[in-house]
Amino acid sequence: MIKREIKIELETILNDLQVNLENNYKDLAHAALKKLHIALESHLENGTLKKKEYDRYKKIADDYSVKMADYHH
Repeated sequence: MIKREIKIELETILNDLQVNLENNYKDLAHAALKKLHIALESHLENGTLKKKEYDRYKKIADDYSVKMADYHH
C-alpha cells in the first residue's frame, strides 16, 4: 500500500495539473506534469513507491502527456 505522505504529494500535483488545465494555464500545467514525472521516478528509485502504484500513476501522467502534446502558445 502506498504511504499516505506520498499519495498526498502525488494527488496534490495531479490536482494542480488539473486546475491549471481547467484555467488554461498551459505553462503551469506543463510544469506540474514535469514535476509529476520527476516525483514518480524519484519515488520508484528510492523504493518509496511500489511498482504497481508507480504504474498506476505513470499511466495517468502519460495520459496527460498525450492530452497536452498540442498545448503550446
